[in-house]
Amino acid sequence: MTLDVPPGGLPISQIACVVHDLEATMEHYHRVLGWGPWSVYEHVAPSLHDTHYRGRQVAYSMLGAEVQAGPVQFELLQPLEGPSIYRDWLDEHGEGLHHLAVMRHTRQESDALKASFAAQGITPLMGGRIGEKIEFYYLDTAPLLKVIIESGSGHAIDLQPVRRYPG
Repeated sequence: MTLDVPPGGLPISQIACVVHDLEATMEHYHRVLGWGPWSVYEHVAPSLHDTHYRGRQVAYSMLGAEVQAGPVQFELLQPLEGPSIYRDWLDEHGEGLHHLAVMRHTRQESDALKASFAAQGITPLMGGRIGEKIEFYYLDTAPLLKVIIESGSGHAIDLQPVRRYPG
């Protein structure tokens, strides 16, 4: 499987922060930067499935909120149940910027990217599936790139938010 990198490199599709309180943080970003409307998602079983964390199958859940901020999507994530790299980040660093996403459109593109990173010794920290169309995984690229990279296949446009903020 070969990695098909577009001219200029893999585009950033999303920038994400990890937070303790999704609701309060959305309100702050909306008030200060005018960002909205936010699409709010509850990523819980059974929609969230086949989850893994640091090489083990493990159940976890989270709240997410996404907003278009110019050409890049901005995401907030609040861990709920179970171990996750979001909870690890909050414990070690507190709230703040967590990862960049370079999502791929197809499963084949996603697998090729994962294989390319694996050939460099970079393995997934955490991942899973949302519904039948979306796979996501976070790569341990911080030692090399100084940031965690998320990738996978599918996009949130395939999901229905549980609500919008402001409503």
